[in-house]
Amino acid sequence: MRMRTTRLMEMKQAGERIACITAYDYPTACLVDQAGFPLLLVGDSLGNVVLGHDSTIPVTMDDMVRHTAAVARGVQQAFVVADMPFMAYHESAAQALRNAGRLIQEGGAQAVKLEGGERIAATLRAIVEAGVPVMGHIGLTPQSVHSLGGYRVQGRTLEDAVRLVRDAEALEQAGAFAVVLETVPAELAARITQRLSIPTIGIGAGPHCNGEIQVLHEVLGLVQGRIYKHAKAYADLNATIAEALARYRSEVVSRHFPGADQSFELDAKVAQQLDDVLDGASASDQ
Repeated sequence: MRMRTTRLMEMKQAGERIACITAYDYPTACLVDQAGFPLLLVGDSLGNVVLGHDSTIPVTMDDMVRHTAAVARGVQQAFVVADMPFMAYHESAAQALRNAGRLIQEGGAQAVKLEGGERIAATLRAIVEAGVPVMGHIGLTPQSVHSLGGYRVQGRTLEDAVRLVRDAEALEQAGAFAVVLETVPAELAARITQRLSIPTIGIGAGPHCNGEIQVLHEVLGLVQGRIYKHAKAYADLNATIAEALARYRSEVVSRHFPGADQSFELDAKVAQQLDDVLDGASASDQ
């Protein structure tokens, strides 16, 4: 049975932790779903980890629809949330509704995610009232990285902490079914979690949120360069893949691959007939 927002709410009320993760394509979506994650995010972080950009800002609606559709085809149980990319919901409520609709109709998502607090609450409400579940996202909002002065912890001053509390409350009042808290002090995340009736999902927000979300490639050790402080690698697939590729290349060069086990045979009779035909063709050419 497909996970629902009502079940996520029940998990918060029961004190059950909500494990979430990102996915960006069909094969990884299949693996994530089989692992039993209740919520899967098709994040615009695909700009960084899949498309090679240095931020999420270049990601387009077409990118998000394409990757969301690939993920949705691999999922049977998890609740699929798709990010609304940069400038996909900022112009007007009509624009936001149109793009949210694309992610649901074309992408196959069950919900969308928007970055921002009080300033986008009215837009969030309009999408919810149209029948699309919406997840909020406050704290470090990567689409605003230039105005935030880089990837920095948010909410460390009293003024900023109070603002984030108000942002979270505004999103809940607007109808969000959950809120992502990214890169904020653990103590602030704990207070926001206590004040909200909807689940909080942390990333770099400490252990007190109702759930946690991480980027798939960081969990699997598939990132280039250092891993972020808030992340943890549970495997080193970079090394595993590098070794496998080196072995494959070596076996091709040394003529050990492909071998008999990877080859197909022609029936001996057909092979002889083919040789006769080719020999006859060669003789006629002389």
